[in-house]
Order: sequence, then C-alpha cells, then structure tokens
Amino acid sequence: MSPRRSYDQYCSAARALDLVGDRWTLLIVRELLAGPRRYTDLHADLPGVSTDVLASRLKDMERDGLTARRRLPPPGAAYVYELTDRGRALLPVLQALGEWGQPELGAPRPTDAVRAHWFALPLLRALDGEGVVEVRLEEGVFHLHVGAEDGPVYGDGPAPGAPDARLVLDSAVCTAVARGEVALADAVRDGRVDVSGDGALAKALREG
Repeated sequence: MSPRRSYDQYCSAARALDLVGDRWTLLIVRELLAGPRRYTDLHADLPGVSTDVLASRLKDMERDGLTARRRLPPPGAAYVYELTDRGRALLPVLQALGEWGQPELGAPRPTDAVRAHWFALPLLRALDGEGVVEVRLEEGVFHLHVGAEDGPVYGDGPAPGAPDARLVLDSAVCTAVARGEVALADAVRDGRVDVSGDGALAKALREG
C-alpha cells in the first residue's frame, strides 16, 4: 500500500483530492457504480491501467474507506470490490465532472477504447423518474437503475428482469446526448431512439 500523499492544505477541495485525485481512482469508482466487481473484470474495463497500479489504487481506496473487499460465498468463492456509502457518494461528483467534460469529448480518437456502459452516466443524467431502463447499442447492452438511492446505478448486459423501458439507438445519437448536443426527449421524438415498454419511464419518453 502506498503512503498517503497530501497537498497539506486546510481546504476541503484539497482534502478531497488527497483521496480521489490520483490517476485512475475516479474511473475505478465509475466502474464500481455498477455494483461489486472482481479484480479481473475491473482490469478488463479499465484499458491502459497496469495490474500494479490497479492493485495499488484498490488498496488505497479500501484504506481510505471508499471501497470494501469481500469474498463471495461458494460456488463463486472469488473476492469482489464494492463501493462503501462514502464511495457511492461520489456519483454526483462524477456526474458533474462528466457534464463539465462534455465539450472535450469530440469525435472518438483512433486510440480511444469504448465500452457501451461508459454511456451509462451521461444517459442517467438525461432520465427522470424511477425504474430500470435497458439500453441497446451496437457496442453492447447495459441497463440503468434510474432514481436508485442505494445499490448499483447501472449494470453491464441486459436488465435482470423486464425493464420499465428499453431504448435502442446508435452510438452517434448516444454520443450527441452525452455531449449535450441533443436532448434525449428530442431524439425520441425525431425517431432516432426507439422506445419500448409499458412502464412510466417508457410512457414519459414517448410523450416527450
């Protein structure tokens, strides 16, 4: 475990950056907002991070009370990492950071990795209400827990049960929504997002 580094400034922003200012830390939080994950799954969805750095960050985050590690019961018998309440409280920080960074998104660079679930947090900002929304892109499928007060806010793959709404769209439209160039309701109205389902979320999106 690396020694804690500090800005040594009596300022809440500086204290926060003492904990989450290291490279990769907030992106690990982004991944763990999907719920408990194994080390190998985290490494697969954080392309570019070395195994040593990931292990070091996870230890630091556990020491600082942002994450916890536990062993799954048989037949899983694997260790998973999950956010504590303190770690999960970083969701609005990531939301604000993502919104602030929208103008920097631009077109994907040739070196950019893409995971479908990386669109989860921008889409979550665009949805109101409560319920489960399944999102289908060419890159993959993920689901959102809109209005969730505890537990995962999104998950990779199809919804675990019948979703309240299912959205089918292409990555260009999803990127435009993530950049703030188009409102999700407008994209639905223009036929660029197909909405199905009988839940209140689906009805609200169709009614615009």
